[in-house]
Amino acid sequence: MSIIEAYNVAWENGDVEALGALIHDDCVFNPHVGGFTMSKSDILGFAGGDNTPQSEQRRILFENDEVGVAHSIVHFSNDSDSEAVMSFMRFKDGQIILMETGATPLSDDYKLIGTE
Repeated sequence: MSIIEAYNVAWENGDVEALGALIHDDCVFNPHVGGFTMSKSDILGFAGGDNTPQSEQRRILFENDEVGVAHSIVHFSNDSDSEAVMSFMRFKDGQIILMETGATPLSDDYKLIGTE
């Protein structure tokens, strides 16, 4: 199973232990909102709870031993509109060490929660 596929399965199942094994201790996540950076512990804290974003139509566009690119439709539990999200990941020692996302809102009246 590919790293991205294993990550998707663990995320969908809320399996924080499996995610912890897939995410490098030095991982840096630069999400497309907020202008901040998250660490491994931030990602794991976000996963497996009631507010965990859910995704569908997941596709792995490219993956090798060094990098991966994926796309999905993500639904947020905080009343934010759904987004089409592109993810870029860099791998080290079979784990995700870098993740960055970019997104396209899926509604004409999109408002980022917290920016009103």
